[in-house]
Amino acid sequence: MIHRRLMLHLTGLGLLALTGAGAARAQVDVKAILDDPEAPVGGDPKGDVTIVAFLDYNCPFCKKATPELDAMARRDGHVRLVYKDWPILSQTSVHGAKLALAAGYQGRYGAAHAALMAMSGRRRAEDDMTQAVAAAGVDMTRLQADLDAHDAEITALLKRNGEQAEALGLQGTPVFLVGPYKIAQPLDRDGFAKVVAQVRAGARR
Repeated sequence: MIHRRLMLHLTGLGLLALTGAGAARAQVDVKAILDDPEAPVGGDPKGDVTIVAFLDYNCPFCKKATPELDAMARRDGHVRLVYKDWPILSQTSVHGAKLALAAGYQGRYGAAHAALMAMSGRRRAEDDMTQAVAAAGVDMTRLQADLDAHDAEITALLKRNGEQAEALGLQGTPVFLVGPYKIAQPLDRDGFAKVVAQVRAGARR
């Protein structure tokens, strides 16, 4: 089910106030969610619709939805994707998130992300995740160097993602924020396309 929440209203301070059940206990900075400079961005960076995706690499529903979301963004051509690695299911989720984010320093976040999401099963071992990223063509020597050099930045980003999810009242993964819509279950590419079309229609009114 797609929950249409005019779940926020924008104020002159650039803040977002959630309303309704599960509302945040405090205001959330919209820019921090949409434009964190450390958060990976896919699709069209200048797209007219932004989708923020809170995901865990051990979440089977994330694995189902992510390729559909990415395919929709490629087909549309004007959707901006913001990936929020939110590793909440196990310690191996943290390992996977760190691998993907470290791969980003060599411009390979997308490849690592897709490889991890393509892994079958739940709670895969850390070695399995590492091997999947290596098989995707990521330079693992450089990745390890980036993990070591940028551990503080990666850890801080994961903390910010978690704080944003908590402030937004999110209960688990996946969650996709698309304009005034919150989607808390996997959709296929046509389902995502319908939500994007609704956001664009609303913007024209």
